[in-house]
Amino acid sequence: MRDNNPMFANLTLQKFHILYLNLGSAISGQITQAVFNDYYDPSATTQCLAEPGSLMYGGGVILNPEFVHGTDGWTAFGQGAIEVRVLHTNNRFMVARNRKRPSDSFSQKVQLEEGTFYAFSAWVQVSQGSETVAVVFQTRDGEFVRGGSVVAEQGCWSLLKGGIAANSSSPADVLFESKNTSTEIWVDNVALQPFSKGQWRNHQEESIEKVRKSRVRFQITYADKRGLGVGGANVLIKQTKPGFPFGCGMNFHILESADYQNWFASRFRFTTFTNAMKWYTTEEEQGQENYTVADAMVRFAQGNNISIRGHNVFWDNQKYQPDSVKTLSPDDLRRAAEKRINSVVSRYAGELIAWDVVNENLHFSFFEDNLGKDASSMYYSTAYKLDPTPRMFLNEYNTIEYSEDEKASPGNYKKRLEEIFSYPGNEDIPAGIGVQGHFGPGQPNLAYMRSSLDILATTGVPIWLTEVSVDPGVNQAQYLEEVLREAYSHPGVEGIIMFAGPAYAGFNNTMLADMNFNNTPTGDIVDKLIQEWKSEDLEACADDGGFFSATLLHGEYEITITDPVTNSSSTSTFEVTKDGSNIISLPHVESIVKATRQLLWN
Repeated sequence: MRDNNPMFANLTLQKFHILYLNLGSAISGQITQAVFNDYYDPSATTQCLAEPGSLMYGGGVILNPEFVHGTDGWTAFGQGAIEVRVLHTNNRFMVARNRKRPSDSFSQKVQLEEGTFYAFSAWVQVSQGSETVAVVFQTRDGEFVRGGSVVAEQGCWSLLKGGIAANSSSPADVLFESKNTSTEIWVDNVALQPFSKGQWRNHQEESIEKVRKSRVRFQITYADKRGLGVGGANVLIKQTKPGFPFGCGMNFHILESADYQNWFASRFRFTTFTNAMKWYTTEEEQGQENYTVADAMVRFAQGNNISIRGHNVFWDNQKYQPDSVKTLSPDDLRRAAEKRINSVVSRYAGELIAWDVVNENLHFSFFEDNLGKDASSMYYSTAYKLDPTPRMFLNEYNTIEYSEDEKASPGNYKKRLEEIFSYPGNEDIPAGIGVQGHFGPGQPNLAYMRSSLDILATTGVPIWLTEVSVDPGVNQAQYLEEVLREAYSHPGVEGIIMFAGPAYAGFNNTMLADMNFNNTPTGDIVDKLIQEWKSEDLEACADDGGFFSATLLHGEYEITITDPVTNSSSTSTFEVTKDGSNIISLPHVESIVKATRQLLWN
C-alpha cells in the first residue's frame, strides 16, 4: 500500500543518461571480425561475395585450411581429381573436378572425440549455375553424416556453416558433396573447431550475461532539495514478469481440469494452442464454424495474463486440410480459404502476439499447387490487413534440428522468408521466424543448431522456437535442457514455446508431469530453468549520495523505496529491456530517481 506521508507525496522517476550496447545489432550481413570469442558468429552471412570471407578459429583442427601449402593434408575422395588454383588476387582455393558421384571431392581425416561439439565453416563456390553443397563426415563405420549445406553459386563465394556432435571417439573424413556431378566444387578457408561440453556451457552463460541482462544504476534524490540524494534509502525490487517469453503448448483439456489450469498458470505466461485454432478443428463440417473451445481457451489465458501465439491460419500439408477442403476446385478452394482467414484472424484481432500464417510452407505446397505460387504471400498480406498487431510467422520443422533435411535448411528458410515478405505490399509486415525444434531421442547437435540460428539471425527478424520437444529416451531431461539453454543463450532468439505438458493432457512425447501432476525429470528441468531465468528479489540500500546499482534480467519489475528516516514508502513499476529504452515510472512521490544503464563489461 502506498504511504500518504506528504514528504513522499510526489516521487517521480526520470531517465538519466542511458548507455547500452544492443548485441542483437551486431548480427548483420557484413563480414566483420567475430566476437563472443568466436562462439557465436555475427559474421555469418547469406550474401554471395566476390572474395571468400575470413577464416574462422584459425582453421581449428584442419591442416592447411587456406591451401597456402597446395594440397598438403588433403586427399581426393572417391573418383575425380583435385587441384589448387589461384585467383587473380593470389588467393588459393581447392577444386574438385571430373566428378562421377555426389561425394567425389576432397577430404581430410580428423579425430572426433565423444561428447565434443564441432563447429564447421567454409567458403564454397560452384563452376556453373547454382547447386547445393554440403559438408559430410564419414565415420569409421562408413556412415555419412551431413553437417550442413548451402546453395552455392557460380562467380561468388557462399558461407557454409554447420557442425556435428560426436557420439563416439573415432576418426572421420571431412568431405564435400553436391548431387550435380557435372559441376566443380570450389572451397576455401575451411575450419573445424572442437568444443567440450564444459566450454559450450560456459559460452552459453557468457552470452546470457550479455544479451539477457543489463546493469542499471539508480539515484534517489529529493525533488524539492535540488538533487540532494536520499542517503541510506532502502530499496526492494521484485520481478513481476520475465522479459524473455518462455512458454508451453496448451490443448482443450485445460478446460476440463482445475489441476491442469493451476499447473499451467503457476508456470507459464506464454502459450500456443496445439490444435484448437486450426482450420480442421474450427470447421469440421464445411460451412459450420465452431470456435467454442478456442474461445474458452482464450478466456482462460487472458484471465491468467498468458499471452497467446496464434497457430495456425493455414497448414500447407494436404493431409491436414479439413476433409471437405481436400477435393475442392481451385475457385471453391479460393473462396473457402478467403472465408477461413477472414473468420479466424478477425475473430482474434488484437488478442494475439503472433500468427503462424502458413505452417510448414517449405515442406508442403497445397495452396501454391492449387491457387498459384504467390498464394501464401497473399495470405500474409490479408492477415496483416485484418489485424496488424501480431507478428506474422513462417513456421517450419527441421531447420535447426536435422541437418539432413535440405528442404528446410537455414538458407532455404531465409530465401522463402524473403520471397513472402518481398511480395508487393508485404514489405512492412512485422515478420517472424518460427522454427519448431522437434528433436529426436539422441544427443542434440547443438553445433548445427547454433550455426543455423546464426544464419537465420542475419535476417534481423526475431526467431522463436515454436514447438520444442525431445523424444523419449534415457537422457531426455538432459537433452531438453541442452536445447533450451542453447536457444535462450543465442542473441537472435526472442522466445521459446515447448510442445510439452502433463500426461493428463496427452503430452506423452515430452511429458513434464504425470497423471497426478507430479513432475517428471523433464518437468524438474523446466521448473529449474523458469526460476533461473527470473531475477530473485533484490534488497538494496542506497549510498550516501542516494546511488545503488543492480544487474537485472530483462523484464517487468516492482520497486519499493523506503525513506530511512520516516519509514514511509512508495511502490511502482519499471521495465528493463534489451534495447535500452527502459520505461520507468514512480508517480506521486516527492523525489527523483535517475536510472543509468551501464555496460556489463568493459
